[in-house]
Amino acid sequence: MKIEEAIKLLNGKSFDNKLTELYVDQNRVPYEKKRYLKAIDSYRTYFGEGEIEIFSAPGRSEIGGNHTDHQHGEVLAASINNDAIAVVRKLEEPFVKVMSDGYSNLITIQLDDLEKKIEEEGTTDALIRGVLAKMKMNGHLIGGFQAYVTSEVLIGAGLSSSAAFETLIGTILSYLYNDGKVTPIEIAKIGQYAENVYFGKPCGLMDQMACSVGSLVHIDFADPENPIVEQVNFDMNAYGYSLCITDTKGSHADLTPDYAAIPQEMKQAAKCFGKEFLGEVPKEEILNHITLIRELAGDRAALRALHFVCENERVKKEVDALRKDNFPKFLANVKESGDSSFKYLQNVYTCHDVQHQNVSIALALSDVIFGEKGVCRVHGGGFAGTIQAFVPNYLVSNYQEEMDKIFGKGSCEVLKIRKYGGIKVL
Repeated sequence: MKIEEAIKLLNGKSFDNKLTELYVDQNRVPYEKKRYLKAIDSYRTYFGEGEIEIFSAPGRSEIGGNHTDHQHGEVLAASINNDAIAVVRKLEEPFVKVMSDGYSNLITIQLDDLEKKIEEEGTTDALIRGVLAKMKMNGHLIGGFQAYVTSEVLIGAGLSSSAAFETLIGTILSYLYNDGKVTPIEIAKIGQYAENVYFGKPCGLMDQMACSVGSLVHIDFADPENPIVEQVNFDMNAYGYSLCITDTKGSHADLTPDYAAIPQEMKQAAKCFGKEFLGEVPKEEILNHITLIRELAGDRAALRALHFVCENERVKKEVDALRKDNFPKFLANVKESGDSSFKYLQNVYTCHDVQHQNVSIALALSDVIFGEKGVCRVHGGGFAGTIQAFVPNYLVSNYQEEMDKIFGKGSCEVLKIRKYGGIKVL
């Protein structure tokens, strides 16, 4: 579709239903239309006129299973209606060119130079190069394209901005060069490979899977190469609740050792039983040999092992509660998950800086506001970043106001679960 045709479509009414379906909120349609039009205008500034396509990939919210995926456990996660979008044109030349909103440098990747580069670790260049390399390794076609990318998936807020970006690039390659036939699950694995090997972050597969597959998904990672993925029907509004995410504005500086220690200590606990991952160790073995774990791996490793085996069971309970339309039971398990993350997983604040506890403050204030009416928990990796809360609709405005007083205007956002993962929108 030519740029002028796309602009005409967005300025009319015929595209409104698709945007409503994608963003799960009719009130957001005017905003999204302006956002898309601005992205097209920016694309034209950098790349000129011509044919374009538009792609979208969502962020994700982890609902259940805090730090379980990397131990071959189970998770409950959802794609959300905050996304990254790309205005794209296929190129005949063997280059991928990406300009991102807010950045001044054009990223250019040559398709004949896809080896990992140590100096690129931790950069967007590494993610793009890694996705291209793994797509090719998996036997899929790759080729050139130019793209302008803008994202509303906050960086460092626990909503998986990097996984959304990886999914976006994988989805673009799937549609431009493979007739859209690369499955969402494979795109997720390709994204994880890019993040693990090229970007240098030892993440599990949950983030990419939730971003790529879409909807609310229950994922069993017992066999990481062949995860079992099932979508769960869940209309939160039908229960009179909203999902709120609050960015506590905590610094992520120097937290890598805290994040890395969690899978490391869980693996040390598993090693006490001759296993590599806790997902291979029955709960009874953990409970019956806590002393052994304490002796060989330490007390915190023992506590984190207890969190894992109980959290894994909680995911099953959450899924079962939703299937049985038992929302109070679901909320009770979300609260238990939050308590376990705070007390046993211990990822709410870093022990190296106890004077700064943004997440703890947000959780405490939420508990005071809710009483017995809502629940909250740490969201994502923890230590800084965000909390998640299930809030009665009548309390949402007051809750947002109170959170914004502490953490700044716009800190608390109401999210919706969207049914699409990576998708070609236009």
